[in-house]
Amino acid sequence: MHLLFIDESGSLSPKGKHRPDDKFVLGGIIISEDTWFKIDADLKALKKRYAVEKEIKWRYFYQNKDKLTPISHLDADQKEQLRTEIFGIIARYKSIKIISVVADVSQCYLKPYIRSDDELYWYAYKQLIERFQYYLQDLTKEAGGKMNGIVICDHREHRQDKRLQDMHYKMLYGQQRYASHFDNILEGVFIVPSHFSTGIQFADMVAGSMYRWYAKNDDRFYGQIRGRIRTGPDGRIDGYGIVKLH
Repeated sequence: MHLLFIDESGSLSPKGKHRPDDKFVLGGIIISEDTWFKIDADLKALKKRYAVEKEIKWRYFYQNKDKLTPISHLDADQKEQLRTEIFGIIARYKSIKIISVVADVSQCYLKPYIRSDDELYWYAYKQLIERFQYYLQDLTKEAGGKMNGIVICDHREHRQDKRLQDMHYKMLYGQQRYASHFDNILEGVFIVPSHFSTGIQFADMVAGSMYRWYAKNDDRFYGQIRGRIRTGPDGRIDGYGIVKLH
């Protein structure tokens, strides 16, 4: 079983209220069930060494000094080292794969089929799930036996979560032309708060690193996990591990 954990980064403002330079990222990390137990133990051990009692989120590394977070007790060098070690966990396991969608919000809103932030989120999400299905199909061919997966997303607002669950179900089961496309994905999308999920915390870090690379031209963190990004047969990342919407 392979688990796709998904979180977001960047700005997804409503159409008409967005800024020209807004960028949005859906970051996904695929973890096999046996590897999950290993990275869960690694993250717990890392938190213990740094005396971090609660969840770790990308934004905490940029949080205002006056606002307390689970890593507020660390100085700048310690935070940098902690973040490096988190990405080191991802890089350590060859079975981990990263797939992400990066979107230029202004350009996406020019498309007639993207009329709202909900529709942009859904369009990006669909691209991500399709790549997950393709990845599972590739694994099935390599293994000679069917490889399945499930999708786990970070909790958003209740209305957004409900819409995502409905749309996900319709994508998998509601329309005949989609039915055969997602044969390797089980059930609907599972939604959990990040503080309950090791995988979502890693997905949050992946999304943050992708955002810094795409929106800020800062590849320090992207570079640490580049080797885990899904590639095509020719080693190409674009369209396989990273989908660009613009």
